[in-house]
Amino acid sequence: MAVGVRQVSRWCCLLKTARAAEFNRRLRSRSITAQACLALRPSRNNTLLWRLQAYRHVFVGSCSPPDSAKDGSFSSPESNLPSPVEKEQAKAKPLPDLNAGIPYEDWDDVPPSSALEEISEEEAVQIIAEPLLPLQSSTLQDYVDHSETLAKLVHLGVDLSQVEKRQKAGQLLLTLDFEKDIKKILLFLKDVGVEDNQLGTFLTKNPYILAEDLEALETRVAYLKSKKFGKAEIAQMVSRAPYLLLFSVERLDNRLGFFKNELGFSVKKTKNLVIRLPRLLTGKLEPVKENLQVCQLELGFQRNEIQEIVFKTPKILTASRNKLKQTFDYLHNIMGIPHHMLTRFPQVFNSRLLRIKERHMFLTFLGRAQYDPAQPSYISLDQLVSLPDEVFCTEIAKASIQDFEKFLKTL
Repeated sequence: MAVGVRQVSRWCCLLKTARAAEFNRRLRSRSITAQACLALRPSRNNTLLWRLQAYRHVFVGSCSPPDSAKDGSFSSPESNLPSPVEKEQAKAKPLPDLNAGIPYEDWDDVPPSSALEEISEEEAVQIIAEPLLPLQSSTLQDYVDHSETLAKLVHLGVDLSQVEKRQKAGQLLLTLDFEKDIKKILLFLKDVGVEDNQLGTFLTKNPYILAEDLEALETRVAYLKSKKFGKAEIAQMVSRAPYLLLFSVERLDNRLGFFKNELGFSVKKTKNLVIRLPRLLTGKLEPVKENLQVCQLELGFQRNEIQEIVFKTPKILTASRNKLKQTFDYLHNIMGIPHHMLTRFPQVFNSRLLRIKERHMFLTFLGRAQYDPAQPSYISLDQLVSLPDEVFCTEIAKASIQDFEKFLKTL
């Protein structure tokens, strides 16, 4: 329908142009026409017919009055009669055919359609509107369709809903170019040892690495290699502690020195400690210092016992201080486990206190709560907390899982 309206508009323009050209030509030959009309004055019987033809000639040939009308004087109809020659020329030049189609090459000249022009439903559904870029938004998802960088990061597996929760991380991603800024960091991480399927998770946790200088990152990796960390160990540390490479060489060196001196470890033991729990190098040191003091002053462990506990279970350094004290109190004061036994099985501090209580009370109910290795039917702390319920019941408690579940309902 829209194309049809534009064709009619084009035909109207062509018709107006043809009429204007015809009127100008006839104005130029008006003096000659008047003289010819006087010489060829019609007979009386044909006067009415000539008058009608003259009127038709003036009306069709022009939309504006002749020059004589502008001066206030009107010439007689006979003075405007066409000559026989003009009549033949007029017959030879017909008006444009409104039913003729516009050639394809002239379509570019068709005037633009009006904003008020009606279109069909078929044409309306074919109109595709480009989505507008929001001036501001609380979510990065609104910018994904407009940002090639964000689209490619999503394809890598980056969770933008988590990234935008980190301070100024969303603004950072919107300012970066994938080819110029991000690609080189991704290649660096792959060279360090981060797996392809881990890149999305890594950048979700640490998007700030995309703004780091590549040379500085390479210097930090070189420092770890100088401390005799192997390539596989560095890859493991970087993957498990994504913020590790944001620390300068000086800070990394200070962290390694802190654990070596505070715990009295050798270089080899210090390396082993941070390889197994690399977030010790990136986390805060205050909780670590507090837990060491709790173990020594409140729980009563000796320095060598603390060293053994920490080396076997590094997580104890970052555990909740209250949970640490509550677990120790139940194990030592309720169950009667001595310090040297807790030092031998420190993984018990990583278990849920409720799990320890339920199993100990069930064993006490059955008369099998024996934790002294010098006595018969000895049950180690490792067996107490690490075995699944089915195995614990059948092999340790010598009871069925149904009996254990019934007992728990009585508590």
